[in-house]
Amino acid sequence: MFKYAKVLAALSFGLAALLGNPEMSSAQSTPVTAIDIALEPDATMMARARADNARLLKVFPKGFALDATHHPHVTMLQQFVRTDDLDKVYAAVNKVLAGEKPTSWNLKAFKYYYIPSPPVGLAGIVVEPTEDLLRLQQKIIEVVTPYTEKSGTAAAFMSTEDGRDIQPFLLEYVANFVTIAAGKKFNPHITIGVGTEAYLNEMLGEPFEAFTFSPAGASVYQLGSFGTARKELTTLQLSP
Repeated sequence: MFKYAKVLAALSFGLAALLGNPEMSSAQSTPVTAIDIALEPDATMMARARADNARLLKVFPKGFALDATHHPHVTMLQQFVRTDDLDKVYAAVNKVLAGEKPTSWNLKAFKYYYIPSPPVGLAGIVVEPTEDLLRLQQKIIEVVTPYTEKSGTAAAFMSTEDGRDIQPFLLEYVANFVTIAAGKKFNPHITIGVGTEAYLNEMLGEPFEAFTFSPAGASVYQLGSFGTARKELTTLQLSP
């Protein structure tokens, strides 16, 4: 069974490869797309995430900016799905969302965290898991599963470097998301960028004043480097 520790080890390799990655095979017998089904945070969280991202870029300019192709979000599910079935995926998830009211949820952001890859780390703001989030995630998993593939290549991701900017760990992480990052292992968070470990340790040592925010929308993205939400494929419909 794929272990979470292996994901972290692979992620460490991917972060260390910020300066370059070996070219990866793009062959795929069945065209698939690496997707991220995500909740979009409201203005309160967006402002905090962008401020933290700017802070990190000052100490590590080689990181990525939260911008039009790196959207702040709370991932609900990442999967490889058959490209020809994308419209079916959108319809299935919209049907799930029609029975939920995410915009009425008050979610609590309560700390920073980061995944280390000395001398840097991938940082985020952790969101407290709730019964609402877990229920929604399970429903999404159930309706998307019929359209998934067990594996994918770099070709499934949005790439600006012909796949060379897609870290190898992502292939296993997306393929095994339901096993390693859903249900009891779900760690809802907003990724805020990359920083030096020394600086991130300082951030984690600072008092964190918890705050609440709400989902303001939902989208399906094509994943890119470091599992970022690079390309919006569709906007999903949330019940008022």
